Amino acid sequence: MNRFSSRHGYERQDADITIRHEAPPELRVTIITIAYQCQFKPSDLRGLLCSILYRAPDRGNWSEFPNIDGEVRDLVEDLEWFEVYDFVEAIAAVRRRFEVSFEDEVNRCFRRQGVGWQMIDGRLEVRGPETFEVTVRQGIEQLQQQGKRTAAGELHEALRDLSRRPLPEVTGAIQHALAALECVARDVGCSKDTLGDLVRRHPELFPRPVNEVVIKAWGYTSNFGRHLQEGQPPQFEEAELMVGLSGALCRYLSRRGAQVSE
Repeated sequence: MNRFSSRHGYERQDADITIRHEAPPELRVTIITIAYQCQFKPSDLRGLLCSILYRAPDRGNWSEFPNIDGEVRDLVEDLEWFEVYDFVEAIAAVRRRFEVSFEDEVNRCFRRQGVGWQMIDGRLEVRGPETFEVTVRQGIEQLQQQGKRTAAGELHEALRDLSRRPLPEVTGAIQHALAALECVARDVGCSKDTLGDLVRRHPELFPRPVNEVVIKAWGYTSNFGRHLQEGQPPQFEEAELMVGLSGALCRYLSRRGAQVSE
């Protein structure tokens, strides 16, 4: 939208991320408001909601306002938290019919309200702190530019695992994150060793004491990404940390580019 603040570069500071596996009432109402601003009609939203909830529209409601609008608000209240985000994606799927970018407004709303999701090309993906976003997404971009598609794919899969609803796949995220780093390290080090063995044999791959951090991260992945213990599942924040760490280290290695001799 062509707001005064947007034209002149003014923006509220993003709220800290406090919302991930929930969809509070204020957010639900705001999504409806944004959809209306983007020229959706209540009947448009009702159709999407009924398809998500497997319900039939109320034939007694025929006027857009206030009847169908009221029905839309009731239906949104009935959504499970993860279905609210399904609803957001459903709206985004038809956004190209309108001039105003629903996607941009949703991301603006999520940043303002501290929601840990963001819309990228019509899909909601996990959103972390700014440093997380920069390191991981620029890491993927750097790998793609250098033709390291396997490593880039693993890092992207780690993000997708963090983005799964209703529950993130934290063990999968950890596995994919370190698989990406191992792939890049093997390429730079001209070796088929595991990441841990490769760093032990070539400590010059990373500046000291980062090499020790990488070895410990590989050990952590063995304990919590591949060989789980009953009652000790990894937490989301731990998986987010490992994905962010991998993104930063993949970016470092791909930029360095120099191969280490055997």
